[in-house]
Amino acid sequence: MNNLNITQSHILKELYYESPQSIASLSNKAAKSIPLVTKEVQQLLLKGLIKDNGLAPSNGGRRANLFALNPEKLPFILLIAIDQHNTYLAIYDFANKNIIEGKKITLHLNENESFATSLMQEIDKYLTNIDIQQIMAISITMPGFVNTELGLNTSYPTTDERCQIKNIIEQRYKKRTFIENDSTAIAIAEHKFGRAKNTNDVLVINLNWGVGLGMIINGKLFRGSSGLAGEFSHIPLSNLNKLCSCGKRGCLEVEASLEAALSYALEKLNNGETSILTNKKENLEINDLLDAASNGDQLAIESFGSIGYALGKGIATLIHIINPKKIIISGFAREIEKFLMPQIQRALLEYSIQRLSENTQIETSKLTNPQLIGTMATAVKNLEWKLTLTLQKTNSN
Repeated sequence: MNNLNITQSHILKELYYESPQSIASLSNKAAKSIPLVTKEVQQLLLKGLIKDNGLAPSNGGRRANLFALNPEKLPFILLIAIDQHNTYLAIYDFANKNIIEGKKITLHLNENESFATSLMQEIDKYLTNIDIQQIMAISITMPGFVNTELGLNTSYPTTDERCQIKNIIEQRYKKRTFIENDSTAIAIAEHKFGRAKNTNDVLVINLNWGVGLGMIINGKLFRGSSGLAGEFSHIPLSNLNKLCSCGKRGCLEVEASLEAALSYALEKLNNGETSILTNKKENLEINDLLDAASNGDQLAIESFGSIGYALGKGIATLIHIINPKKIIISGFAREIEKFLMPQIQRALLEYSIQRLSENTQIETSKLTNPQLIGTMATAVKNLEWKLTLTLQKTNSN
């Protein structure tokens, strides 16, 4: 057993977010005195949980010692990253590295009331090659109205497995389990590790089957009064009469999501438009659309452009309300950046006030697997290491 106090816990979290760091940097972030942080760093070194990373570059004075996490002595986190059609399983160490190959599972979230049961069957298969005692906690991210404090996804009735998925997983595997909205988790990932790092006012858009939003305001995650802020998908900006997944009409999602890009392409194909996708229209998938666009297919390019233009209208609205320093478009945006960004800029020219929009940087994410990183960061953010913590790997090495 290793008893970690609050300061030691804070040091480990800060070194997870950024390594290496000096004692002065850690003291500043923990708001603790340098002598106290020095003492706790020495204790963590003795436990093997962190390591000396050498000296900082010279700036003319005495060079500071730098310290980093020692992932080899820390346990693992089981990550479950869910979207509307696929679930991704991974086991990360505290360097955000997958210690065994991840697994992608096709599970349609909104078509399967027994989603949690099906998921656990897949998790059991995935865990056959690892000692579960090396897993410290489980972290889940998924779309919907996720109440992190209650551990519920209130998009579903309380009797539905999808509402109770955190509790079901926790009871099944006897591991501390956390749950977060997928877009909020991606915002955390971008703020800690991506292009939103060191930016106090930034909006992170999760372009996926829906259009989610995470908000960092004054350097902190903004959740709103009931914890559900960021439902960008359901801003009523669409002139189409299509029914949204929320049951209402006019939502941005029906024009600005991956589902909207597929719908646009299928409508054009069914109307006889020429495309290399003609033979795919019975089972068209998003990667088919991406491949076609990359090969210069005009219909595919227009499909992604159409969601870019709609997204740009929504972004103009966000800029007018929040006036952020940056907007990061994450999710699938990295794959379709060259088709997306020109149309976003076109819409901004049409719908935004230049005095406001010219000072907001709009960029696509450069993170690989941002939802998985956000799922890991969610676990680290919520871990109460001040409690008695079993570090199995430390004791066994």
